[in-house]
Amino acid sequence: MDIAKIDKNFKIETRIQKDDIKFYSANESVFSLYGVFFENGMYRRLPEAVAKTVSEGVRSLHVCTAGGRLIFKTDSPYIAISAKMPLLCPSSNFSLDGCAGFDLYERNDDGQKYLGTYQPPMDIKDGFESLIDVKGGEIREYVINFPLYSAVGELYIGLSDKATVSEGEPYKAGKPIVYYGSSITQGGCACRPGNSYEAIISRRLNRDYINLGFSGNAKGEDEIANYIKDLPMSFFVYDYDYNAPSAEHLAATHERMFKIIRKQNPDLPVLFLSRPRCRLSTAEIERLQIIKRTYQNALDNGDRNVYFIAGNELFDDTFDDLATVDNCHPNDLGFYLMAKKIEEVIKTVL
Repeated sequence: MDIAKIDKNFKIETRIQKDDIKFYSANESVFSLYGVFFENGMYRRLPEAVAKTVSEGVRSLHVCTAGGRLIFKTDSPYIAISAKMPLLCPSSNFSLDGCAGFDLYERNDDGQKYLGTYQPPMDIKDGFESLIDVKGGEIREYVINFPLYSAVGELYIGLSDKATVSEGEPYKAGKPIVYYGSSITQGGCACRPGNSYEAIISRRLNRDYINLGFSGNAKGEDEIANYIKDLPMSFFVYDYDYNAPSAEHLAATHERMFKIIRKQNPDLPVLFLSRPRCRLSTAEIERLQIIKRTYQNALDNGDRNVYFIAGNELFDDTFDDLATVDNCHPNDLGFYLMAKKIEEVIKTVL
């Protein structure tokens, strides 16, 4: 059964029919790219040469464009995309819009307003086209969020050939916030890219960010720690509890990774998180204590720029049964609750 034939609200436009459309490469200078960069024919979250040294999993996942954003200004009455996507990572517990879609926001001095999602068709194979009508006639600023769990090889922005297009405004002064962690950090399972907790915080604080979440493959390796320590960043959020294979692995790597980054960045604010889960097992409590020990040791050594949120405090007990899709990955409510708690710390510090 084709639900789109029964309910027009489910119809997805994948063929662009505009006589005046003109396509621009997202790599042109009139578009400001954040969170990803273009290298060797792909948008990436870290250099391919670095990804290869970390693990085979990170090598595969670093081309997933979680956290990627394109910002620009235009007076076009519509904004279309045409995306070539060589890698798709669909999952039974994950919205296709989240893993392979893009979404669009209008940005102004009051923040950002959600305008719609570029929805991939159910039979997507190597990319898709889509269009969203907007208020034309005057210059407005827009943000397009890239997919969370797919790779983008080419991206073209379609605008009216009568429209103007120019660079967007930079984020609030300051270096980006860097997030490192598991599939939850990468954005699984938000229903669309703009609902990951990092994207929510970015909109609310007008802050740039880099998403270094690697689904199932964030294990605190020295190679990724050495890459992160050299990044320009205003704040570091650190969570790979779910991906550490054992409590012993977590104990062997967690404080070591922190020290690698801290040595290079003595004044950097660092926030430690444990897995977001209300009811913890005995094994999970042990892991939480390992993370808390890194935090406490830093305090005991005179470090006053470290912060800690226990994962079982990220979801209010009231929402325990509503905040995840599978008792692990947050849904949109879960990500909102995470963003709310994490934002409080970042906002206070920055």
